[in-house]
Amino acid sequence: MGITSAFFAATSGINATSRALSEIGNNIANAQTIGYKSRSVSFGDLFGATIGGGGTSTALVEGRGVRVLGIDPSFTQGSLQTTSNALDLAIDGDGFFRVSDATGNIFYSRAGQFDVDSQGNLVNPAGLRLQGDQADDTGLLSGTVGNISLTTSTQPGRLTSEIAMSGRLAANAPINAYTIAQVLDPQSNKGLFPGNAPVRVFDSQGVGHDLQIYFAKTAANVWEYSVLAQEGEIDLSTLPAANVDTNTHNALVADGTLTYTDEGFLNLESTVNYYNTAGSGLGGGIDFLGKAPNQPIAFDFGTSITEGGAGTNGLLQQGTSLNNNALVLDTLSQDGFGPGSLAGTSIGEDGIITGRFDNGTTRTLGQVRLTRFINPDGLQPIGRNLFIQSGDSGTPLDGVPGTGAFGKVSASTLEASNVDLGEELVNMITMQRGFQANSRIITTTNDLLGELVNLAR
Repeated sequence: MGITSAFFAATSGINATSRALSEIGNNIANAQTIGYKSRSVSFGDLFGATIGGGGTSTALVEGRGVRVLGIDPSFTQGSLQTTSNALDLAIDGDGFFRVSDATGNIFYSRAGQFDVDSQGNLVNPAGLRLQGDQADDTGLLSGTVGNISLTTSTQPGRLTSEIAMSGRLAANAPINAYTIAQVLDPQSNKGLFPGNAPVRVFDSQGVGHDLQIYFAKTAANVWEYSVLAQEGEIDLSTLPAANVDTNTHNALVADGTLTYTDEGFLNLESTVNYYNTAGSGLGGGIDFLGKAPNQPIAFDFGTSITEGGAGTNGLLQQGTSLNNNALVLDTLSQDGFGPGSLAGTSIGEDGIITGRFDNGTTRTLGQVRLTRFINPDGLQPIGRNLFIQSGDSGTPLDGVPGTGAFGKVSASTLEASNVDLGEELVNMITMQRGFQANSRIITTTNDLLGELVNLAR
């Protein structure tokens, strides 16, 4: 094509460098965009027909310029930035968040800016819903991927079924006998009950009740415990009249016996004796007023030798009294709680969303799932930090964060753009010089053609 072919080669160079400058500008514009992945232009040379030589080894192939082969995204890890929002999430490693719109279309994103909408759904700024594994009211994960909702705002109460304690009873405590009337008035008979422990328990409707457990040493290596409740909280019709003191307002609802070895290890725990119409043992319980009758509460003082244990992991009989108290507690717990409202959430590296309730309990609300692709470079960007699956990306693979090839989830964190401003500015200068050089080719070629025209004058 002669000298005029330089026009077309230079024009292709201008077009290619212009396209590259456009992508550089886009990268710089998104240097502060959360989860943005930089893009770069790939070039390929153009060749025309073979000229001269008739296809022999001396044949020449004429260059026709350059073209844009493609635009390649870079999915390198962006830096992680801490935020004050517990629902801001960042992926440290491989994977994408999976989000959906109202019609069920699925998108993928590395931007983890999430919040709760008016329906309790976890949504990004575009209103797309974060997907994962929803938990039921008991905290059990469903095992299927769907929209995550935090609509659960109340934790139902749970009745107390067991009271456990560990510590020690003083081995030098005096031995005394006592009557039911005396245990109903423990303040007037402190010498008989040198150890006591208050504990709050909950009934079938999550209502709290205060119990007092009094200990008395009745023989060598033998202790008896008595459980007192408030008179106004117990169905008195199920108790013997002698078990209620209208002056102290105490009601004896249960008692039992602990037997120790000479070394002070727990040898035997008697069956709990409930003072109600159902009698003792598992068939009985404590009858809280207006609630389900016969609420059995097990008293766990450790694994006794009779039960196959060593008798050392619970309440021992060793040492002396501390501050005139024969009972020194190391732990005291019960497994019930009252109703509570959702006070906050936390998200672990495995994506588990844990709800914190104001009654002191926690429960699993859901789990964020991640999706990865064999070829993430093949994902099609559609704007708003979103990608969609394409034929080049491969099949989406869902998984649990932190397992296999999936990255971990960091809460109160966002992944910054992976744009390197220094590199982009250098690339911009390079492309600018390329644009200028190609422009010079056009002006130079134009001058040469002008000389040819002048030859005819």
